[in-house]
Amino acid sequence: MVQPEGTTDPRALIANLAAAVGARHAQTDEDILAPLLVDERRRYHGEALAVVSPADTAEVATVVRLCATAGIAVVPQGGNTGLCGGATPLGEAPSVILSLRRMREVRRIDRLGRTITVGAGATVEEVAGAAAAAGLLFPLSFGAEGTAQIGGALSTNAGGTNVLRYGGARALTLGLEVVLADGTVARLGRGLRKDNTGYDLKHLFVGSEGTLGVICEATLALHPLPRQRATAMATVTGAAEGLELLVRLQEAGDGRVSACEWLSPTTRRLACEGPAGARDPFGGGPESLVLVELTSSRAGDDLRRLLEEILAGSLEAGVIGDATVADGVAAAERLWRVREAPPEAEKHAGGSIKHDIAVMPDRMPEFLERAGSAVGAVLGGVRINAFGHLGDGNIHFNLLAPPGEAPHVLFDCEERLTESVFDVAESLGGSFSAEHGIGRRWRHELARRGQPAALDLMRRLKATLDPDGILNPGKVL
Repeated sequence: MVQPEGTTDPRALIANLAAAVGARHAQTDEDILAPLLVDERRRYHGEALAVVSPADTAEVATVVRLCATAGIAVVPQGGNTGLCGGATPLGEAPSVILSLRRMREVRRIDRLGRTITVGAGATVEEVAGAAAAAGLLFPLSFGAEGTAQIGGALSTNAGGTNVLRYGGARALTLGLEVVLADGTVARLGRGLRKDNTGYDLKHLFVGSEGTLGVICEATLALHPLPRQRATAMATVTGAAEGLELLVRLQEAGDGRVSACEWLSPTTRRLACEGPAGARDPFGGGPESLVLVELTSSRAGDDLRRLLEEILAGSLEAGVIGDATVADGVAAAERLWRVREAPPEAEKHAGGSIKHDIAVMPDRMPEFLERAGSAVGAVLGGVRINAFGHLGDGNIHFNLLAPPGEAPHVLFDCEERLTESVFDVAESLGGSFSAEHGIGRRWRHELARRGQPAALDLMRRLKATLDPDGILNPGKVL
């Protein structure tokens, strides 16, 4: 672990950092530091000596080397949009925040090989925009994509709404340039689709949350840009019917199903009846909603007709109760607004306890039923805001205070509520962290629920790559 007192005076370290990256890019001003010392949900607060913003990998290496010599921790930070406190420095030991915001250039687009090479500070949205300008698709997509940076998205193995068809961040990663704890620069992978020259080391750093190295550059896989898109929303009795609809879509869609999102009745009400601003396309009701999207890069496809046929057959079979197909881009955006509104709606409802659960898709209905009973036994009347990615088994099982109760009634039971949810997920062979990561939030749960041999390997890797605990201490392990 990093010692509370380094071998170099902090003022000397800051002077050295300023010399390395330029005085403008080594800031100690409290007003500049303040928003970087708290996480997105304002659960965690920390302290830092400075925020340093290198211009390139060589400067990152110098910063890490200087901090390692001084015994000062390095906390890599991208857009600071994570939900588990993974980019928030601790308060127990001095640290420096390493911001990648200046390293946002698009360095190369290979249209033939369908790859893009970018600096870690580019936002997910910027990468997608650069790919689209070249006639290609970067499919990673989630709510914070306009702020979240690629380095952070890869270090947390971000998922999102297109995992069903394209996979998550790990599946899109073909090569990385990282800086290790001693300042060594490692280039892992060369953007090749096939490369069997030893261990595939780049994937050690995807999902490691900056605890093994600092991602500075990434080469990412691209896909054909969709020429057509068909979006629809349907009402279903529950998750089981939503899964049956997905099966029908996959069987008839021939690989063209890009997204399949499910919203519980509570989620529907929160998104459409409160101040979140979404519009219920069916005028309200007690059913769940399923949002589906088909995409195709083939000019001859008639996706709208295909989607209408699948929905008509599902309606006739009693799988769905009602459906609407978007008749244009604006209508599709309105449907997606219903799916995107829940996090905002939770804030207006007084806050929530968030759980990012993954189970095998066919076990989702059982999870929802058992977890609902479990949390109800802990806190009667607790509201369950369950929604998420139906096709890959990732459900955001969030809890709100019972109607009319103050938020503290919910948060006073947080530990017992969370334990009951995680116990159900674990009993079904699931995961308590599907796409949000571990960070500070779930470190104790990983220690308690992780498979012993896997945890031992993780600790040994950490000790080998970062023996002094310089990189993002207090996260994951």
